[in-house]
Amino acid sequence: MNAAERGMATYLGEDRLRFLQQVVVGIAGAGGLGSNCAMHLVRSGFKRFLLVDFDEVDASNLNRQCFCLDQVGQPKVEALARNMRAVNPDLELELRNERLAEDTMLATFARCDVVVEAMDAPRFKKALVEAFLPTSRLVVTASGIGGAGDADAIVTRRVRDNLYMVGDMETECSDATPPFAPKVTVAAAKQADVVLGHFLRVFEQEGGR
Repeated sequence: MNAAERGMATYLGEDRLRFLQQVVVGIAGAGGLGSNCAMHLVRSGFKRFLLVDFDEVDASNLNRQCFCLDQVGQPKVEALARNMRAVNPDLELELRNERLAEDTMLATFARCDVVVEAMDAPRFKKALVEAFLPTSRLVVTASGIGGAGDADAIVTRRVRDNLYMVGDMETECSDATPPFAPKVTVAAAKQADVVLGHFLRVFEQEGGR
């Protein structure tokens, strides 16, 4: 257990921390939602991640995504991995610098216990949710995170036993309601909170093992 993990164990306890470290988290998209959610989950004790994104960091991403100016031009999954390891250097990360396909969602995240949906295109969001709904694995998706001034509209809804949705469910990102850091990071934090709360409940249900 390194210094960062000992610090996390101060609040989680060693047994809970060890349990969370066995959970495999899939992050579908490493942009505003995915990059911020991943950082929250690292700080919450999770250790094993599969990061999937095809894109590179652009200067326009810095208004809301968890990257730095010197990372512009780098693959997002690689830049995010470095930022995550700056918190905990002992993470177990699988990086896939590739574009997700609608018909391979289940295969791509087959080894994951939870998938955080953090993509832009509605058809890819739909494909991921439909792939995992029949399974027992947790999916946390988002819808409606554009604009500013109403962060309280970002809510968490339990849609199915294994499906949660975060957002205001209506304000998509557009020229009129661009993606800004406050609402995007609130939504990312709420996604991470769903994941953490779920697996802490599983830990208790399994008798603290």
